[in-house]
Amino acid sequence: MPELVSTPRALPLTTWSARPGSRNAWRCEPAPVEVRDFHAALPDYAPTPLTELPALARELEVGRVFVKDESSRLGLPAFKALGASWAVRRILAERPAAADGADPEPVTLVTATDGNHGRAVARVARLLGQRAHVFVPRGVHPRAVSAITAEQAKVTQVAGPYDEAVRLAAERAGRADAVLVQDTGWPGYERIPAWIVEGYSTLCAEIDEQLTAAGVAAGPGLVAVPVGVGSLAQAVVTHYRSRPSGQAPALLSVEPMAAACVLESLTRDAPVSITTGDTAMAGLNCGTPSSIAWPHLRNGLDAAVAVSDPEAARAAATLAELGVSSGPCGAAGLAGLRALLDTPENGRWRTALGLGPSSVIVLLSTEGAAANPHSAQEAAG
Repeated sequence: MPELVSTPRALPLTTWSARPGSRNAWRCEPAPVEVRDFHAALPDYAPTPLTELPALARELEVGRVFVKDESSRLGLPAFKALGASWAVRRILAERPAAADGADPEPVTLVTATDGNHGRAVARVARLLGQRAHVFVPRGVHPRAVSAITAEQAKVTQVAGPYDEAVRLAAERAGRADAVLVQDTGWPGYERIPAWIVEGYSTLCAEIDEQLTAAGVAAGPGLVAVPVGVGSLAQAVVTHYRSRPSGQAPALLSVEPMAAACVLESLTRDAPVSITTGDTAMAGLNCGTPSSIAWPHLRNGLDAAVAVSDPEAARAAATLAELGVSSGPCGAAGLAGLRALLDTPENGRWRTALGLGPSSVIVLLSTEGAAANPHSAQEAAG
């Protein structure tokens, strides 16, 4: 596991930027094309909206701003079902049939979650006739826990932070009747997290199609993505850094100040585990970067920023006023971009990120307000 370091519970605004030109110098392999076909064949599949918000373009002094609205994805209020469904499909496909040719006995899908991933795993398990056991760390709102229980999953609440819940889930999954479906990797456990990351690629493929339909065939100039352990960010980096030619967009990761494990790792140029604090951005309250995400984050990100709960709450309120339902995690991308541009170093960041009056920005709103019961008042307080 990465080195454990302690960080303050409330950091000042801190940023990190990649080496100049890295967005055009580093490349990786693309996600499998069959992932999109798999999702498109699901009964409840439909692309989530990519909503243009001219008011934000004026505020940020750029050409166009779009928000990828994940407030309703495969019947759930967050994007996580994309990864869970693809990974579980791969897991079940590899299970051997019974000796008499009958279907295998149901398996228990075990995971730890800050909310959305666990609910997605539980939903997929229920629909496919499997069992689910979800470990939930401290700080997750009781209504989020109830939503997981409503999917007929067994829930174990953990007194410690997310990393402790992951450890306990991994122990439970060591039994013969269980398999760990975790959206973070570590040495010795990386194949299933990689399948989850592949599942998220559908979100990026939709953005390409939707931007083209909106007259932006060249793609975005900047994409801002909320980050917990970094799995969605890995998918975004993979999508935009696997293209053989053309101008690659700048990629910005955004974390809570109370749980900025990726930012701390980038600052130290090595993956580290941090002591996390409390945050309304519950889905991002993670202390250790995923081992499979780390190389992509280190080499593929242009910038990283940590934001406070009040900043995320203000961003969520702005999106709500403009017609986009977003929880504090989903609104983190807007909060992070505002934090960078509302500083005395505004000009430096615009230059580093390649932002100008004709730039196109995509903000990934990873969850709707229903996914995270923390209210704006709680976050602001």
